[in-house]
Amino acid sequence: MTLDPLWLRATVSRALDEDLGADPGRDVTTQATVSPDSRGTAHLVARAWGVVAGLVVVPEVVAQVADRFGLPPVHVDARVDDGAVVQPVTVLAVLSGPVQVLLIAERTLLNLLSRASGVATHTRLWADALVGTHAQVLDTRKTSPGLRALEKYAVRCGGGTNKRMGLYDVAMIKDNHVVAAGSVAAAVQALRDAFPEVPVQVEAETLEQAMEALDAGARFLLLDNMPLGLLQQVVAAVRALEPELGPVQLEATGNLTLDRAAGVAATGVDYLSVGGLTHSSPILDIALDLLPHRIPA
Repeated sequence: MTLDPLWLRATVSRALDEDLGADPGRDVTTQATVSPDSRGTAHLVARAWGVVAGLVVVPEVVAQVADRFGLPPVHVDARVDDGAVVQPVTVLAVLSGPVQVLLIAERTLLNLLSRASGVATHTRLWADALVGTHAQVLDTRKTSPGLRALEKYAVRCGGGTNKRMGLYDVAMIKDNHVVAAGSVAAAVQALRDAFPEVPVQVEAETLEQAMEALDAGARFLLLDNMPLGLLQQVVAAVRALEPELGPVQLEATGNLTLDRAAGVAATGVDYLSVGGLTHSSPILDIALDLLPHRIPA
């Protein structure tokens, strides 16, 4: 579970530009009220139950802030790991260094960390709902622009599985592609001709469409918006053909809810894809609390 360092550096830089203005930028409040020589310690604290994701961004944010303003580095002592389940008032990390850096970096690091941890927390609820089944919860491409890598990383931290990262690594034939190509078979063949190395997935909304996709050579089906009874029927029909066809991966998608997750998984699908993991997860409430300065007696 890692983030590409180059992606992380560029993403943090853009986020700081957004908050501070063009590099190096400025924080007029902090720079007016806090001496650059002031040193302090702050606790990064969870204010609610959840799953932590994105602590990896914290050292990057404070390092870039220190570099922008020519200040000494901040020491970050992480007290938990990404993927950890935490309770309210859990200290996630202790940051020590120039107070200007701590305060200037605060909002950027909290925005990224709280967002990622919210996604991880939501994902954990789905993963827990599927315990005892062989199904896995998948994310989708319904991510925040520019934050896909972080949000999909958070899904992994929460116990979920990444589906395709974008339009480039997996082909997904949906209804509009079938209309454009003329048929499922034509769409599958066109993909095999153009990109033979790319996995092909085909969406189906009926049993007939599922059978058509299998006949066209698809071995990964997205069973979209199917009522539970129809989903059971399609899964049973596909599984009955596997001795002849070989393994077929089945994904339930569309209008899935936590209270229905176990029932959908019980039909025998391999995956449940949930766009809400990334497009509708509330943030995890996390704060950066600067400790009061104590004057020695």
